[in-house]
Amino acid sequence: MPGRTFVEKIFDAPVGSIVFAKPDVILSHDNTASIEKTFNKMGFKQVKNPENLMVVLDHNAPPTTSNLANNYQQIRNFVHDQKVTRFHDSGDGICHQHMSKYARPGMIIVGSDSHTCTAGAFNAFAAGIDRTETAGLWTQGETWFRVPETMKIVLHGKLPDGVYSKDIALYIIGKTGANGADYRSVEFHGDGVKYLTISDRMTIANLASEMGAKNAVFPPDEVLNEFLGQENTGVWSDEDANYASMLEIKLDEIAPLIACPHQVENVKSVFEVAGTTVQQALIGTCTNGRIEDLRIAADVLQGKLIPPGFQLLIIPASREIYKQAINEGLIEIFINSGANILSPSCGPCLGTGQGIPADNTNVISTANRNFLGRMGNPKASVFLASPATVAYSALEGKIVVPLLFKGEKTEFKSSRKETRSTFIETAENRFSNGVWSYPDIDNLNTDQMFAGKLTYEINSSEPDKIVPHLFKDFDSSFSERVKKDDVIVCGENFGCGSSREHPSVGLAYVGIKLVLVKSVGRIFYRSAINQGLAILVLPEAVDAYKFGDSIEVRFEEGILKINERVFHFEPLPSKLMEIIKQGGLTKYIGKRVNNE
Repeated sequence: MPGRTFVEKIFDAPVGSIVFAKPDVILSHDNTASIEKTFNKMGFKQVKNPENLMVVLDHNAPPTTSNLANNYQQIRNFVHDQKVTRFHDSGDGICHQHMSKYARPGMIIVGSDSHTCTAGAFNAFAAGIDRTETAGLWTQGETWFRVPETMKIVLHGKLPDGVYSKDIALYIIGKTGANGADYRSVEFHGDGVKYLTISDRMTIANLASEMGAKNAVFPPDEVLNEFLGQENTGVWSDEDANYASMLEIKLDEIAPLIACPHQVENVKSVFEVAGTTVQQALIGTCTNGRIEDLRIAADVLQGKLIPPGFQLLIIPASREIYKQAINEGLIEIFINSGANILSPSCGPCLGTGQGIPADNTNVISTANRNFLGRMGNPKASVFLASPATVAYSALEGKIVVPLLFKGEKTEFKSSRKETRSTFIETAENRFSNGVWSYPDIDNLNTDQMFAGKLTYEINSSEPDKIVPHLFKDFDSSFSERVKKDDVIVCGENFGCGSSREHPSVGLAYVGIKLVLVKSVGRIFYRSAINQGLAILVLPEAVDAYKFGDSIEVRFEEGILKINERVFHFEPLPSKLMEIIKQGGLTKYIGKRVNNE
């Protein structure tokens, strides 16, 4: 019998199998208010397994508008009425940081946030889902999973001084690309793993979503046992397991790296962009807001001042970390340097909290995404780097290499291919014969489809309010001209980025007949099915399509026609096809409830 990978053992099934499983933890955050409305639309009032829910108020903490404050109060009422015990209120910190209290080896964890994969640091299977699927889990207690192929990443040796776990993550993304691990489980192996702390592992697992991974996982080794304070056998792959791909990395050869605007995969050596002026810096978020990160920044900033007019934001990932930073004197160092300390939260990462950048400014951040408009202003540019690189750059008002790094000046050889601009010019027409033509556009992310800053102003349960904002940061004419039965043709990695389901909700609501792509973000694909939006992956058809061509699709027969040319595809399983026919998971479950 051949050896099995981590995920094959977790689901006790071979690659490609569709299995149903009951998650140990079901995470939601500020989006819980919207999820509850969908839950009620399905015809339910009582959560099936409240002991499995984990709810954290973090994305807009503390609330900046009365609407957000009302959402927070609704969520507090919900967790009280449903007797949810795993609840963290505003100011407690970020959901992925709090997951360290609950995630344990061998668990199955899902969350309505794309960075749920962070919990793989604890040898758990952890994956992001959308809001509608979360509501479905509240009603049924289980959901379906496709057992993914696995990528094996082998880490050799130790990092040099001045290089950190964030640099490892950026190295991997730069080498594999934004869809290099699309729908795959990522396992970390090698002698270099033992030198990575739990904080390091959380940073690396967190960023796995930026290369399309379903989950990322570390072994149940002595480092994890020491963190948990107990021995854990956990789950790990067999030595003779089969892998879809493998990447070997010599850690001592990595130099300080940086992700440049407006894609995380746009990775360069810090040397290549050194001297670039920056006006704002952010140290924190779920990626790098832990005490280890704050210590690194404090060592750099101690006794020094940031330049006049420069904005440095420090955001501890939790209240406990904030208190520890106070006790260690780190907060005093930050304040004396001229920094602003914000409440433990996501801050301005997705463009809703304090710290939104001004027009025509450059931000250097420890966050995990730098998409156009990600921090709330599409006229600003965001660079991503380690806490050390960010802190040193904040002192200089320009991007600089950490002084601790003594290696040679280097360039990073990325696998990233040059792609077209991330937005369509106003005068450029991309619509003809019922088709929105974007076959040359790769990595069209959910922030461009529906701005992150609107995520909590408009609930995903309000499709009519979503439509006017669809694709505004990509093709400004789309929302005014789109109509029922239109088709969208796009390139690779369509719908990457956040688990935000607003785009799929809006596209389904206006009646898009088909989204035809070369490849699709994993969470977006699930979200599309959940909303009744048909999405088809046929790279050869996308390549064949030319502006002005007609497109016809017959789903039950597995036939797509571009003009007179015919392409065949495997029809969707009957259950998923029925969800699409019913207009999405909400109506599908609601109909079943009414029939019962």
